[in-house]
Amino acid sequence: MSDLKMPAKSQRLGVFVELRKRLQTGLIIVGKEVTTHPGDVAVTGEDSCLNIRTSSGETSLALPKGVAFEQGSCIPTPAGESCEELHFRLRITVSKSMDPEASDSAKETLRAKRTYCFYCQSCMTRLLEDREFKRVLPLPNGNWSALVDDWCCHADPFANRKLLPRVDDCLLGDTFFLLNRDGSCDQTLTEEVKPAGSEDVQDPKKTCRRLALVSCKSCSSGVGEAVSPETLKLYITQVVVEPAEGDRNPEASLSRSLFLERTIAARLVELSSSLSTFHFSVQTPDGKPFLLLWMLNSDSVVASVPETCVEAERSPAAVAPGGPSLRAVRALKLLYTACSHPGPQQRDIVASWEVSAIGHPVVLPLRVCKELLEVMEESNSTLPASMRCMRSYEVRDLQIRCWNPHFYCSCKTIV
Repeated sequence: MSDLKMPAKSQRLGVFVELRKRLQTGLIIVGKEVTTHPGDVAVTGEDSCLNIRTSSGETSLALPKGVAFEQGSCIPTPAGESCEELHFRLRITVSKSMDPEASDSAKETLRAKRTYCFYCQSCMTRLLEDREFKRVLPLPNGNWSALVDDWCCHADPFANRKLLPRVDDCLLGDTFFLLNRDGSCDQTLTEEVKPAGSEDVQDPKKTCRRLALVSCKSCSSGVGEAVSPETLKLYITQVVVEPAEGDRNPEASLSRSLFLERTIAARLVELSSSLSTFHFSVQTPDGKPFLLLWMLNSDSVVASVPETCVEAERSPAAVAPGGPSLRAVRALKLLYTACSHPGPQQRDIVASWEVSAIGHPVVLPLRVCKELLEVMEESNSTLPASMRCMRSYEVRDLQIRCWNPHFYCSCKTIV
């Protein structure tokens, strides 16, 4: 069974499916190129399978275990008439015995007294080998220093002091690892001092904080920063962490965009659950907002099938003998807006978020912020036209597989 690939921007929508497990409801959108009459659409279901038959062909989607279509519940709605789409609502059943997905993110799997290897995600070169940590501790969230006045009745004891790991410690930030460097780092890593900002570095009137950026010596890809001569900050989007023991191999074949998608989506879910927040501000290391994200839900199961795939399903040979060849996957649904957008409504949104400080900061290197925006724009382009925007936000879904999520666009959404 193959995962459903995102259609290219030039491909037209055939069928879009979104199922909500908590609400036990679903939405099916059929593109105008597939059919223009609701009577031409028939929806049936089998064990963990959804079949959508149109005049252009039949599409079979494999659903996650425990999710099933409620027969006879699919009805047309007028929601998509303005976009020349056919919209259908349906009901699903979700088994209460479904096993909860375990997190597969590196931050969730790191444990003390175990040995790990750190790889460069770009070229899979081993950067840090056989690192055993006596302690693996979470750092306070990014706003902790602003709350010190509420904790202390005297002068701030943490003023101008950094929280750094001791020897054999690993400290976990929202988007990075802090750990001590050893002698092997000189063989695998390089260091270069550069400005923390980007566009304003040429302005002599503006002071610019400088960072000691750390890169992989093999491919020159940036992996983090040197916080001090003895301490490394490695971003979770730039490294792959695997246990040294066992036969688990790093996912060398995973594309950059897919790795970034899964890593960020998993982290947003973890932060939302632990902090009870649904608003995130993706920022560069100099504190400049780059993206505003608003998480709508994390229980969606989605699939976007291009028109060419719907037509291909006409032939019996197109259906795999072992079951459906396309699979609906879990998704994190988000609203997002770029802070650099020139529109007045977007500028008002950015100003409102900054004044109210409602977005939890998610700090990433500038290059990664740009990559993330590209991934979201690509994901957004695969959505039906009626779902790509919500007021001044755009929508996207972040696909989640085994709690190892990646983006799947549904407007610009990262609630």
